[in-house]
Amino acid sequence: MGKPKQLLPMGDKPMIWQVAATACGADLLEVVVITGAAGEAVGQALAGLPLRIVHNDNWQTGQASGIRLAVTALDARAKAVLFLLADQPLVDVALLNRLVQKYRRAGASLVVPRWQNQRGNPVLFDLTRWRSELLQLTGDQGARGILAANPQCIEFVDLPSPEVFGDVDTPEEYCQMQKLWQRLRGNSQ
Repeated sequence: MGKPKQLLPMGDKPMIWQVAATACGADLLEVVVITGAAGEAVGQALAGLPLRIVHNDNWQTGQASGIRLAVTALDARAKAVLFLLADQPLVDVALLNRLVQKYRRAGASLVVPRWQNQRGNPVLFDLTRWRSELLQLTGDQGARGILAANPQCIEFVDLPSPEVFGDVDTPEEYCQMQKLWQRLRGNSQ
């Protein structure tokens, strides 16, 4: 993108604010935001939201460093962790709550949204089962390897459409996301 995509406007706020505010509205014990390259600006963009910000000094080593930091930063009472991406502003409170409810009801150790057999984010990991594996991750692949190696542990939450999986990696995707945001979320804000 050439600039911090999480700070791009989505509606009347930065994209990261929209994602974090959604998380803050869900049935979660706490919301922890892991910052990286634009940490100070992201922190300023999130001012006033009921969340905790933890800066990842090793952000340039890849996604795994943020995952490890998030797991170690969680409240000791946390039984699971739900990873959201800063560039998926169409994820809504209802989806987050459905993932949490599936975890609680099914006793699943992995809960993943899907649309027509396509897996996506956000993903919930039971910490009793996956803490050690999450803390051993390295590089920029995130936790995909855990999911790929353990399909029998996954409980799915089926989605009615694929829009929620949309993310922003290019200026074209950002333009498309702004249009989708306005159509799907903008009018309800």
